Amino acid sequence: MQLAEHDFPAVILAGGQGRRIGGDKARVLLGGVPLWRHVLDRVSPQVHGVAVNADEAFEGLPVVPDEVPGQGPLGGILAAMVWAQGLGAARVLTVAVDTPFLPLDLAARLDVPGRIVAAQTEDGLHGTTALWDVSLADDLRNALAAGTRKVTDWADGVGVTPVMFEDAGAFFNVNTAEDLAMAEARL
Repeated sequence: MQLAEHDFPAVILAGGQGRRIGGDKARVLLGGVPLWRHVLDRVSPQVHGVAVNADEAFEGLPVVPDEVPGQGPLGGILAAMVWAQGLGAARVLTVAVDTPFLPLDLAARLDVPGRIVAAQTEDGLHGTTALWDVSLADDLRNALAAGTRKVTDWADGVGVTPVMFEDAGAFFNVNTAEDLAMAEARL
């Protein structure tokens, strides 16, 4: 099946260990709902299918494990690219599991020409919140084999098209118990 040019799936990057928050970040409850569910509810109406980059299932979502564990977010992005290629998609959206307030128009706004199109706010580039050309999979695989681990290091080398979002709070990350308390207050 070949998806149309502007139809693309998304992958929720949930492979992190959540050391700073004390456990599986994806399953941390925000307003009584796991973080992964907040992200899914925000993203799924915007894309053509959603999977999760993790080692275990999340209520029936396709699981897209890393090819080689321990590669950090770039490993998850590679897994997302490979999965999307298998669906016949030319691009794939990735979002982090700890960003429960993502814009409801994220996919539409990132759907502009560019090999890597990433969200940006006054806080900087949000490298894991991006639309990726899946033809970059081999390049990323080679970068990982060479030791690259930082998303922006690799993406900058390929070329990033930033899309400015005014609401920096939409990209708020829940990394610590204090962040979780701030997110609860925002709800």
